[in-house]
Amino acid sequence: MTMSSQDAAKRAAALQAVKAIEDGMVVGLGSGSTAALAVGALAARVAQGLRVTGIPTSEATAALARRLGIALTSFAEQTRVDITIDGADQVERGSLALIKGRGGALLREKIVAFASDRMIVIVDETKLVDRLGGTTPLPVEIVAFGWQTVIARLAALGCSPTLRLEGDKPFVTDGGNLIVDCAMTAIPDPAALEARLATVVGVIESGLFIGLASEVLVGRPTGVETLRR
Repeated sequence: MTMSSQDAAKRAAALQAVKAIEDGMVVGLGSGSTAALAVGALAARVAQGLRVTGIPTSEATAALARRLGIALTSFAEQTRVDITIDGADQVERGSLALIKGRGGALLREKIVAFASDRMIVIVDETKLVDRLGGTTPLPVEIVAFGWQTVIARLAALGCSPTLRLEGDKPFVTDGGNLIVDCAMTAIPDPAALEARLATVVGVIESGLFIGLASEVLVGRPTGVETLRR
C-alpha cells in the first residue's frame, strides 16, 4: 500500500466511523494523524447542523477541534462518553487488543476509552497483526521523578525499555509525565503483561488497550472492513 493509498484508506475508515455519531452525543476525540481525519470529518457534519460535544484526548486534538468549530466539554460536566473514535498503532486480529500511545497521549486516551459506551478504532490494514509486539514498541507512561529506577524495573521484566526523547530532552506528555518505549518480540498474553506492568511503582499506565475496542474499521484499497469482538 503506497502512502497516498494508505491515507485514502484511513480517510475512508474515518468517514465511516463518524457516520455512527448521532445528534446530542458526547464524543471522545482521539489523538494522532488518523484520529485527526475523524475530527475533520466530524467537523464537516457539525457544520451541516449536527450537535455534539467532544472530549479531546490531547491538547493537540483540543486545539484542532476548536479550530474546526467542534464544541468541547470535560469530565467536570460529563461523566460518560457515548462514543469514542481513535486510531491505534497495532490491532491484534480476533481479540482486537490494541497498542496505542506512539503519539504520547495514551493515558488520556485510555481514560476516555474506559468512560465510553462504544469505542470505534480506525486503522489501515498495515496496523493489523496476528500478535502484538514485534516491530511496534509498547509505550508505557511513567512518572518523571526517579524515572531511572522505573526503567531499571521494566528492564528486569524483560521489556527492553528506552526513554522517549524529543530532541535531546525527554518527551513530556500533556500530563507532565514521561514515556518509555518497550521493545518486545511478541506479547503472547497482553492481559498478563498489563497486570505485571501495573505492579511496577512509577508506572502510570501502559499502551495496552484490552477489551476496549467495540469495533475496528480497517481501511483497505478495496473498501472498509469492520472487525468486531
